[in-house]
Amino acid sequence: MDYPLTLRHFLERARTMFPKKEIATKTATGMHRYTYADFYARVHRLANALAELGVEQGDRVATFAWNHYRHLELYFAVPCMGAVLHTVNVRLFPSQLAYVINHAGDKIIFVDAALLPALEKVKDQLKAVERFVIMGDGEPMPETTLAPTSGYESLLRAAGAEFAFPQLAELSAAGICYTSGTTGDPKGVVYTHRALFLHSMAEAMADAVGISERDTVMPVVPMFHANAWGLPFTSTMVGAKQVFPGPNLQPRDLAGLIQDEKVTLAAGVPTLWIGLHNLLERERFDLSSLRALLVGGAAVPRSLIESFEKKYGVTVVHAWGMTEMTPLGTISRLKSYLLDAPDDVRFAYRAKQGLAMPGVEVRVVDEAGQEVPWDGRTMGELWVRGPWIAGSYYHDTSLSGAFTSDGWFRTGDVVTIDPEGYMEITDRTKDLVKSGGEWISSVALESALMGHPKVFEAAVIAVPHEKWQERPVACVVPKAEHANNIMKEELVEFLRPKFPKFWLPDDVVFINEMPKTSVGKFDKRALRERFREGASRQS
Repeated sequence: MDYPLTLRHFLERARTMFPKKEIATKTATGMHRYTYADFYARVHRLANALAELGVEQGDRVATFAWNHYRHLELYFAVPCMGAVLHTVNVRLFPSQLAYVINHAGDKIIFVDAALLPALEKVKDQLKAVERFVIMGDGEPMPETTLAPTSGYESLLRAAGAEFAFPQLAELSAAGICYTSGTTGDPKGVVYTHRALFLHSMAEAMADAVGISERDTVMPVVPMFHANAWGLPFTSTMVGAKQVFPGPNLQPRDLAGLIQDEKVTLAAGVPTLWIGLHNLLERERFDLSSLRALLVGGAAVPRSLIESFEKKYGVTVVHAWGMTEMTPLGTISRLKSYLLDAPDDVRFAYRAKQGLAMPGVEVRVVDEAGQEVPWDGRTMGELWVRGPWIAGSYYHDTSLSGAFTSDGWFRTGDVVTIDPEGYMEITDRTKDLVKSGGEWISSVALESALMGHPKVFEAAVIAVPHEKWQERPVACVVPKAEHANNIMKEELVEFLRPKFPKFWLPDDVVFINEMPKTSVGKFDKRALRERFREGASRQS
C-alpha cells in the first residue's frame, strides 16, 4: 500500500482510460479541439523540451497565461518531471509581478503572446529567469524585447516523443501559487503531489463538486489562481471533457460556450455570474446542460442563487477556500432531510459557504483564543487544518503566526457555524466593521443590497467615526437602467427590516464602477482609501 500519490497517475490514467475524450479551447481563430491521447503525447514532448532547456528536478517553471490547452499541458509536464509549476497572476502590478518571479526563483517563463507587454515592463528586474517561451499559434513569433526566447510549438516539434518520467516522492513540490497580496507582499504557497492528489479525490466526491467522466467542465476561475480551484487536475483524473475560455471572459462568451459545448459545470467568482445573470435578463441562451455553477472567492448574494434557479433552472453551488488550502475547504450541499424544506430554509442554507470537506477540520475561535459555539450566531475566526492545507509560507516568516504548532491555519475569515455544521463567512478580519465594540458583517449587508432590483454590485466598508470608532458605508454600482432613478433612502429602507438598527449604513455612495482585485474580488482596500475621510468624498 506504499504507493506514491503523484500527478503522474492522473496523466497515465487519462491516456489509458479516456483517450477519446475531448479538450476544447476558445481561441482568437475559433475552437481548438483535441483528445486526451493528443494531450498525453504533447505532455511527453513538452517534458523533453523542458529537459533540453536545462530544467531539472526542483527548478521553478512559471506560466503567465490564460486558461487554455497549452496551460493544461504545463500543469502536468512540469510537476511530473519533478520541477515546480509556478502559475503567475497576469493581473499583478509590475512591482508585485517582479517580486513573485524573483521570490520563487523562476528559471523559465511560459507566456501567452498577448501578455508579452506586461513582462517586458519588468524584464530588467528579473534575476533568475534564463528563457521566455512564447505560447501562440502564429508564425513567425511576435516581436518582443524579452530575450532569449523560444516558440512553444517549435520546441514541441523538435522534442522527442517519449519522456522517461521519474518516480517522485509524494511529498515533492508540484506547484507554487502566491496569494493576491492585498496586504503586504504576496505570500508563496507550495503544493505537494500528495496534497493535489488528495484534494482531487475529495473534490470528485458526490457530496463535494462531484466531477465525473460524464461532466463537461469549464473553469472560468483563472488557471493562474489557486490551481483553478483544482478543476483541471480533477477533470483529468476522472476523464471529464474540459472547456477553456482563454481570455474570453465576457458574459456573452461564457454563455455561448456553455450553450455550444454543453457545459455541465462552470466555476468562477460571483462577479462573473452576476454578469451572466444580467445578460440572461436581456438575451436567450440554452443553459439546460448546466447541473451547477460553482461559486467561490467571495460571498454570492442569496437573491442571485434564487433567481438563477427559479428563472433559468440553474443550480448555484457555493464553495469556499483559500490559496493556502489548495484551495477547496467547504461546499454547500444540502443534507437529505433539508431537500424538501421550504424555499426560505433551503436558500438560506445554500447561501452559506457550507460543510467542511472530508479531510478538512474546522474550528471557530474568539479574540481570547477560545472556541465559540456552533449556534449560527456567534462569530469568530475560522481555523482549518488537513492534508492539503499549508503549514507555512515559502521562504517567508513575516506571517508565521498564521500557522500553529499543531497544524492549524488561522484563515483571517470571521465566520459562524450553525448546529448543522454549515459555515457562513461574515467577513475578513480586516474588513469587519467594529462599531461601538460590536461587529457588523459587511458580507451580510452586501448580500442583502445586491438583492435590491436596482443594484448591480455593492460593497460595504468601515469608515472612521469619532464616537463609534467605525461605521458602515455602502458603495453601490446601480444597474445601468436605474443609474438615474435610485435613491440612498430606498436602499436603507430596504435593509431596515433585515438588520439591527446599528447595522444600517450611515451613508450610501453611488459609484460608476467597482474596483476589483487581481482575482476578481471587490477591492475594499481601494474603497477604504477613497473614502477614508467619510462618504462625503464620493465621486
